[in-house]
Amino acid sequence: MDTIDTSNLNRQFLFRDKDVGKSKSQTAADFVNDRVPGVEVTAHMCAIQEKDDAFYKSFNIVICGLDSVEARRWINSQLISLCERDESGEVDLSTMIPYIDGGTEGFKGQARVILPRMTSCYECTLDLLPPQVTYPMCTLASTPRLPEHCIEYVLEKTWSETSNKEDIGDDEKVDGDNPVHIKWIFAKASERANQFGIRGVTYRLTQGVVKHIIPAIASTNAIIASACTNEALKLATLCSSSMDDYMLYNGNEGIYTYTYRNEKRAACPVCGTPPPVQMTISPDTTVEQYRESLAEDPRFLFKNASLRMAGKTIYLPNVKMIEEATRPNLAKKMSELVPDGAELIVTDHRAYKGIAISVKISYKKE
Repeated sequence: MDTIDTSNLNRQFLFRDKDVGKSKSQTAADFVNDRVPGVEVTAHMCAIQEKDDAFYKSFNIVICGLDSVEARRWINSQLISLCERDESGEVDLSTMIPYIDGGTEGFKGQARVILPRMTSCYECTLDLLPPQVTYPMCTLASTPRLPEHCIEYVLEKTWSETSNKEDIGDDEKVDGDNPVHIKWIFAKASERANQFGIRGVTYRLTQGVVKHIIPAIASTNAIIASACTNEALKLATLCSSSMDDYMLYNGNEGIYTYTYRNEKRAACPVCGTPPPVQMTISPDTTVEQYRESLAEDPRFLFKNASLRMAGKTIYLPNVKMIEEATRPNLAKKMSELVPDGAELIVTDHRAYKGIAISVKISYKKE
């Protein structure tokens, strides 16, 4: 669903000046179709979660260069859910769709091959990811020191609290690809920066904070893209064994690569058989605070968690009618709704496809 920005032109040989503002996927598809006879590339302008099982079953190999952990977790769980086992418990190879993942960050990059239910999956190594940069709301509201603080404050607070935003609907969500939204946030962030004597708020920085843009370098992209392509060739033609199973690249000080095998995690909620997760919390913890802790806990990283018990829904954000009915629970204490020792079913449809985690809740004795 992303569109081409001027900054993309220095690292994407598929795009030209005339393509600025157009769909990235459609422009790339048109370029390849025109350049390579006999090849047919089809562009899809939608979220990956909108496609059904039949769509993904139509592929022999899936190669991803997704721009978020959330999207990677979803496609990983989707492909694993499609992989079946036969009566003897062995993987049915006819249902296995290999998943090749690549990503870059500045001069660093990685490529990996995931064979569903056979090798470690993306979720198995989730705890190896660096923590995401977050700013405490108290800092954003009272003592901002960086231009990013001003932008985050507008994004988290001013946007939702301001009515009659010019050319923007009151209930509209922030769209990082909409220039009207970015201009509005940039203007408000600039005003706030002036109030606190902070310099450095620019349109590009605003766009980077809103979209979580990481600087991209053409040479790194080329190296990781070639690694992914090479793995696809090996899987498609069986000309050689595929990577086993993770390759990292570091070009900060010369060229360094290292390939190693990630071990499968028996308790992985996606490809393993996890026991209930034990969590001890304060009896004064509210439902909203508990959901926030799930977003920060490296075992979950659930940004939009649903909470339910057997025969009881604590909070369900994905269905409007149920969300409105369960919203009052956010302010209630967990101890009022979940008995000590009870099992809570936690899901996040944006991270997992049809997978739930069982969490056994206990309370600190005070």
